[in-house]
Amino acid sequence: MKIHRILKSASKMLLLALGTALAAASCTGNESNPGYVVTEGFAQGSTYRIIYHIPDSLLQDSVAFNNAAEDSIAVWFKRIDNAVSGYNKNSEISMYNSGLTSNVGSIFADIFEESLKYYEISGGLFDPSAAPLFDIWGFGFKNGTEPSKQAIDSVKALVGMNKLSLNRTSKGAVISTCDSLASNVIQLNFNAIAQGYTSDYFGRGLEMMGIEDYLVEIGGEMLCKGVNSKGELWKVGIDKPVDGNNISGQMIQAVIAVSGKGIVTSGNYRKFYIKDGQKYSHTINPLTGYPVTHSLLSATVIAPSSTEADAYATMFMVMGLEDSQKFLEAHPELDALLVYQEDDKLKQFATPGIVFE
Repeated sequence: MKIHRILKSASKMLLLALGTALAAASCTGNESNPGYVVTEGFAQGSTYRIIYHIPDSLLQDSVAFNNAAEDSIAVWFKRIDNAVSGYNKNSEISMYNSGLTSNVGSIFADIFEESLKYYEISGGLFDPSAAPLFDIWGFGFKNGTEPSKQAIDSVKALVGMNKLSLNRTSKGAVISTCDSLASNVIQLNFNAIAQGYTSDYFGRGLEMMGIEDYLVEIGGEMLCKGVNSKGELWKVGIDKPVDGNNISGQMIQAVIAVSGKGIVTSGNYRKFYIKDGQKYSHTINPLTGYPVTHSLLSATVIAPSSTEADAYATMFMVMGLEDSQKFLEAHPELDALLVYQEDDKLKQFATPGIVFE
């Protein structure tokens, strides 16, 4: 972890959310609004960057405050990692998927319940239990090839959050499988929501420290509150979703101003493979078991929380352009920028609440 100096000069920082479609946010310190700090590093298989404003009453003891913040961030990451990291073989999710336990802690339980909520809202299009489908198509933790229909149907029988239930106890929570299936046979992967949840988790922690102005970006999933060091809304750049745009910030589709919301982009233009001339997207419809083939290339969602934005961005990439537009009409609490391809041209749809820079 690396913590930068307090930004008091007219220096400029461009926030790059590497490895995802969310590209950049800007923060410029100035003498009239000092006390902004940047901390960054690597976590959860990606990068993170957190910008926050030290409360004015604590500026005189900023070194101690920053040390406390840095220690807290390390603890928060460890808690999330121990709960739901698929790369940590000793995490709760790894132990659950290995059939070693059905007992989980509060963070796992929170993410499970959030996942179940969006599974139900989406009619099964958002489904963390679809991890085995990603595996057989080659997008999970295993290397795969194009699967047969028989293999897909076999895996689909073991997919569905509705096949699971969670019961909280005084010592944590217990996951149960429906009676017709063996215990722990349903595999889980929270990648489509965990980083959004992590951004919200960190935001709550920062607010408990008295921080009101901050941007948390973890693997591209963001939560923005208050203002940047210019006293303005946070600026977030959205990558242009075209093949070959593999460096975040290299080609920008739009820059959006946002505060008090979570903002997440999901896209399928960086994660795919080609076999026998056929391009397979990493976005898989859990209901069909096959990669999607519609025109939607990326979905940026602005929602009351980063968890919410993360889930809906994933859901929209499964639904496609038209169904996503209909969903947004029925949910005015959400804003979105949908970038799609039509007649070999890149086009975009934006809800009225999007503020472009």
